[in-house]
Amino acid sequence: MRDCTDLATLLTGDARQQQAYHTLQALGIMATLQAFDPVLAGTIPLSIATPASDLDVICAVFPKQEQAFRALLHTHYADLPGFVLRETVGQGQPAIVCNFQYQAFAVEVFGQACPSRQQYAVRHMLVEQRVLEAGGEPWRAAVQQLKQQGIKTEPAFATLLQLPGNPYDALLALEHYTVAELQARLPPLP
Repeated sequence: MRDCTDLATLLTGDARQQQAYHTLQALGIMATLQAFDPVLAGTIPLSIATPASDLDVICAVFPKQEQAFRALLHTHYADLPGFVLRETVGQGQPAIVCNFQYQAFAVEVFGQACPSRQQYAVRHMLVEQRVLEAGGEPWRAAVQQLKQQGIKTEPAFATLLQLPGNPYDALLALEHYTVAELQARLPPLP
C-alpha cells in the first residue's frame, strides 16, 4: 500500500494530484511549516478530489508554539488572496486555522496541539485509503459520485459502508481494520 502521506506519491497520481504537488512545491509550504510536522490530508492524496477540493495541511501546534505558528503564517501568506487566520475548536480542542488561495487551489492550514498523524483529518484519510484499496476502482468511483452530489467525504464513505451514527466517529471505529478485514465487510455498492 502506498503511503498517502508522502507528497512524492502525488507525482505519479492523476492530473489533479500532480497539479497539487507542483502547487505545494511552488508555495514552499511544507518546508515553511516543517517545524510543525505538516501532512497533506483530504481527498487529493486519495484521488477522490472534486474541482472544489482544497489542499488541507495538518500541523502539530502545541501551546508554546502558537505565537510562532501564527507569525509564520502571517509572514508568508498574509498577502495571498482570501487570507484569513482564525481560531476555532475541532474535536473539542482549540485549533488555529489559516485559509488562502494559491494558484488553482484553496489552501487550509489546520494546527492543533496533537501530533499531525493523530489528528482526525489524517486518521480519517488513512481509513479511507484502506477502504479504497479494499474496494478498488468501483468504490473510488462511488465515493466520487457522492462527492459530486455535494456529500462531504466522511459522510460519503459512511453511507457506502452503511455505518450508523456520526460518520466521523463511525469511520474511526474502522481504524484498526486491515485492508483484508475491510474487504470482507464491504457491503455491495448501490
